[in-house]
Amino acid sequence: MRAGELSPVSATPWAERGSPNSLMVSGMGSWDDDERAALLALLRTRPENMTWSRITSEVADAGSARAVWERFGVPALFGTNAEGFHDAEPEIESAKEDIAAWRSAEFDFITFRDDEYPRQLREVNQFPPFVFVRGTLVPRENAVSVVGSRKASPAARDTAADISAGLVGAGFTVLSGLASGIDTAAHTAALESGGRTVAVIGNGIRRVYPAANRELQERIVREGMVLSQFWPDSPPAKHTFPMRNATMSAYGIATIVVEAGEHSGARIQARAAVEHGRPVILLDSVVRGTAWGAALRGQPGVFVVDGPRAAVSAVERIVSGNQRVERLLAAPVP
Repeated sequence: MRAGELSPVSATPWAERGSPNSLMVSGMGSWDDDERAALLALLRTRPENMTWSRITSEVADAGSARAVWERFGVPALFGTNAEGFHDAEPEIESAKEDIAAWRSAEFDFITFRDDEYPRQLREVNQFPPFVFVRGTLVPRENAVSVVGSRKASPAARDTAADISAGLVGAGFTVLSGLASGIDTAAHTAALESGGRTVAVIGNGIRRVYPAANRELQERIVREGMVLSQFWPDSPPAKHTFPMRNATMSAYGIATIVVEAGEHSGARIQARAAVEHGRPVILLDSVVRGTAWGAALRGQPGVFVVDGPRAAVSAVERIVSGNQRVERLLAAPVP
């Protein structure tokens, strides 16, 4: 198979394969600040050492964070006071105060049961229980991740810029992680091409990392969107970036890996995208230069291309295939 060709196996649209790991959210029902506060209290106290993922799943299944709090949080954590009442409400009240303060901040706080929560995130397992957003949230946008090494070569940065400009020209949003190297080149090229770009960051929404990208981050806020799944003042940490990469994979319709090393975060995102049923587009240099890239080649939904034009063309064919599948699914049964 020539570089840039789609193999018969890889050409299967991800929409046709479905998303087997997706978590269905129970009927939305009533969701107010009492429920949001209960969700925050659960995430902060982690009754019975539950993970955030399990808490989110419990709330989704129950349709109520308050019900889960009553079932797990209060008895396990606090017991009763002298009057026989549960003494756990300070956790709820503290969460309500935070929610009220966030409403007057320069960002939006959105839980996974709010209507504004990006629907594509709910399609995968272990989606963030909440996100913080600065900028303009566009429902169900066609965003494509352009990712790669922080210590990218000049040629790779140029390739990322060409891919981003091509995606903008084809009507796509450029999605990346606001890191140095490939991410910075992708965001910058999208903006300079007059397009929209979204940054999914590995730290709190009030933080800037790296510091050199402060001006770029503010420009993305004005012309696109910055999204974080961490508490507003959380610093970047080793464990936050893999989480960020998984969220980026879920938010986008495809991931393009421009240049990456053997232990790059792009490797984590590529593997997450395969698990999510999202297409992965690898530059042929990634396949030639890494064991993980070579191992991904030939897997369903993984495409290998030889340059920017082929990468953008692959995305267009993927979207065209998805639209064809959606039309077939929407057609009335004869």
